[in-house]
Formats: sequence, structure tokens, C-alpha cells
Amino acid sequence: MRRVTGIGGIFISAKDPAALCAWYKAHLGIDVQNWGGTAFRWADEDGTPTNGTTAWSVNDGAYFAPSTSSFMVNYRVEDLFGLLAVLREEGCEVVGEPEESEYGIFGWVMDPEGNKVELWQPPAGE
Repeated sequence: MRRVTGIGGIFISAKDPAALCAWYKAHLGIDVQNWGGTAFRWADEDGTPTNGTTAWSVNDGAYFAPSTSSFMVNYRVEDLFGLLAVLREEGCEVVGEPEESEYGIFGWVMDPEGNKVELWQPPAGE
């Protein structure tokens, strides 16, 4: 089974999310939207758009619990339920139950350093 197939998103915790978003917008040119992030559209080597995005956002970090890390990475996977089963068998700490939405299926696991890792199976065609 293929496990991680790419990065779906990078999430940053901040004491002052609005100020940090403003800094990234002003100094790195990230097109931060009102929701506190942006979606980088994928393109091939010729610059032609392809299916897929990588989300980037800044928030208060409450979503990262039980981790106290200042970031969380969202990894794309092909078979979330299968991967979570394998991770449990391997003794990994799977957090909570998978959640399904119009954006796909999400699950979580803790790494050995206490970082919460988000696993995402995008909807078909993405």
C-alpha cells in the first residue's frame, strides 16, 4: 500500500494569527484570504494547472491538540482507512475517529515527538 502521496497542507499556530498572516502577506507575498490562509494550486513543469492544491493557514493552534507543536502538516493519502488500520497495527497512536466532509476524509496520528499529523484522502479526482 502506498502511504503518503504528497503534502495537502501546512498549518501554523500563532499567538496573534492576524498579525502573522499580515507578515506573510507583506513580506513573502502569500495571498492570505479572510479565512486565514490560501490554497496553492498545483501546476506541472510547464506551468499548466493540474488537479490538486496545497493549503496553507495560520490559526490559534487549538486544532492541533493534543499536540503542543506550533505547526501541523497535512499529508495526502490514497486509502485513509487502510493506512489508519496499518498504523494501529504498527503501534502508532491514532487520534480520534476519521471525519468525512465535502473536502475528503481526514484522520490523525501522533508522531514520536508529540506532533499531530493530519492524513487526508481527497475527494475522487483531486
